[in-house]
Amino acid sequence: MFQTLYNCFWWDRLWLPANLTWADLEDRDGRVYAKASDLYVTFPLAFLFLILRHLFEIYIATPLAGLLNIKEKVRLKAGPNPVLETFYSASSKHPKQADIEALCKKCGCTARQVERWFRRRRNQDRPSLLKKFREASWRFTFYIIAFIAGMSVVVDKPWFYDLRKVWEGYPIQTLLPSQYWYYMIELSFYLSLLFSIASDVKRKDFKEQVIHHVATIILITFSWYTKYIRAGTLVMALHDASDYLLELAKVFNYAGWKNACNNLFVVFSVVFMISRLIIFPFWILWCTIIYPLDIYPPFFGYYFFNFMMIVLQCLHVFWAYFILHMAHRFITGKVMKDERSDHDETDNTDEEEEEAAATSAGHSTKNGPLTNGHPVLNNNHRKAE
Repeated sequence: MFQTLYNCFWWDRLWLPANLTWADLEDRDGRVYAKASDLYVTFPLAFLFLILRHLFEIYIATPLAGLLNIKEKVRLKAGPNPVLETFYSASSKHPKQADIEALCKKCGCTARQVERWFRRRRNQDRPSLLKKFREASWRFTFYIIAFIAGMSVVVDKPWFYDLRKVWEGYPIQTLLPSQYWYYMIELSFYLSLLFSIASDVKRKDFKEQVIHHVATIILITFSWYTKYIRAGTLVMALHDASDYLLELAKVFNYAGWKNACNNLFVVFSVVFMISRLIIFPFWILWCTIIYPLDIYPPFFGYYFFNFMMIVLQCLHVFWAYFILHMAHRFITGKVMKDERSDHDETDNTDEEEEEAAATSAGHSTKNGPLTNGHPVLNNNHRKAE
């Protein structure tokens, strides 16, 4: 049974053009070809990346955050309340008014106390500024190194300048050591991102991020199996061209360098639009969809690979919407934030309760708390978690 499934999965017609078999791609005469077994090493490498990330965040990113005076915001914690905690975990983090009234009866709290508890509890789950800074620093470090390494892999190759040469001799194309390591490192990194995604900073496009990571892993793996190595290196290098700019802009944002962040975001936006919405669809996709038809008839690998490429392009359009929206806010002079990020909620219920208590005792707190019957002026600052 297992052998039958194995043979069906590795059927030549799924992975290779007509009239070619796996026997044609066995190493001989000094020529080395990509093998499925080569990818086994990516799993231990992915865990190695997780270890390196942990060490980087502790011994490099955290001290750097201290030098940049990135401090944690003091957050008030929600008090222990089994009834509210159960509802928060099992039902909703944002209870409706009817839910609040029902919870008040169950736990004996006022509606204001229940609302305050949920605000504080939601804030507890939000990632800290230091966590965001460390994550962005790690990704920037990898992406800038990957981009430099990727360009060194492809820039001296003839198919970098003439995309028709991507398919010259396909699939009988010798695997170069630089291509091997570029693939192993990129695939291992994206596997590590997938492994750590549950603990990473969650943004509004969390589902799209998961789809992107899975699509990227499938594309890299599938291109390795179908010997689309040259096309794969071009795709990876093109994506690395803008990713490091975004992560560096985040680093500047978390450090409070707003002008540097805004200027770098403009550069990132331009690079993203050119690379993902112009070069990728009109050069790379054209190269993988049109040019191969001059070499061999379509097969399953051709259709599946290009389907995943189109999925990736749809994600590019999705993120372009956020980028253009943020760019519009920047041009119109509005404060720019990451549209995907989740921000702390302000909790001012303590002051409101103090005012209510003081009012019930016959004292006005309109101009501030009373001391011996006289108002003490304050700056009307609200307490924020």
